[in-house]
Amino acid sequence: MRRTELASFSTTFPDAIRPFIDGGRIFDSSSSPEARVYYSTKDDGYFIKTAAAEALRREAHLTAYFHRRGLAAAVLRYGQDESGRDWMVTARIPGEDCASPRYLQQPERLTELLARRLRMLHDMDYTDCPDGDRLHSYLTTASRNHTAGHWDTSFYTDLYGNATVDEIYAIVCNHGPRLHADVLVHGDYCLPNVILDDWRFTGFVDLDCAGISDRHVDVYWALWTLRFNLYTDRYHDRFLDAYGRDLVDEDLLRTVAAIEVFG
Repeated sequence: MRRTELASFSTTFPDAIRPFIDGGRIFDSSSSPEARVYYSTKDDGYFIKTAAAEALRREAHLTAYFHRRGLAAAVLRYGQDESGRDWMVTARIPGEDCASPRYLQQPERLTELLARRLRMLHDMDYTDCPDGDRLHSYLTTASRNHTAGHWDTSFYTDLYGNATVDEIYAIVCNHGPRLHADVLVHGDYCLPNVILDDWRFTGFVDLDCAGISDRHVDVYWALWTLRFNLYTDRYHDRFLDAYGRDLVDEDLLRTVAAIEVFG
């Protein structure tokens, strides 16, 4: 995770956030234009995220739920500043994300760990999850973005070859109903969102897409991130073997790829 130290931040943070930053050094570790993420070195470390009003509410609730299950950092504060902007503070969990060079240098070990950890997540009981049907909003978003003309065909074509937007959306319509909301998913299961401390799993981050959905969403993103971060498809089969190939339907992976075009 890239971090750029802020030389001056006196007017950046509201008063409610000051206890988490005063006396520490502040770094900007943002990776998205929709939200800013800061890291404070105070105490054992804090991550501070800010976005538009209500944009972080779901993530705060899901992160708190995953924390109760021993899978994420504690949410120490969630609320709005005087302008209505959202702010969320989480404790730092030990370790580095899986996109760190030390883990990428052992791709076989990393692939198998990523697969086993995902299988453990999908095997967990989810009856108390605060988002009981993430799949519905997942499909609804795809429909809405198709209507609005928002898409990125590369999520499909990079894996399955050339196809038109209409051909890809036809896959969504024809095969989307085959997906089932029957496991707890991360929703964005990529290497930067899995934290390890010397190869020991310590938690997930960026849980705004988590909830009850279809396992193929996470499997798709796991295979995508291995391809993207390791610049090869070489670890595709190794991941599926470690996760449980019998649980994966290649046609449903193609369906998820089509849905992500409109994600």
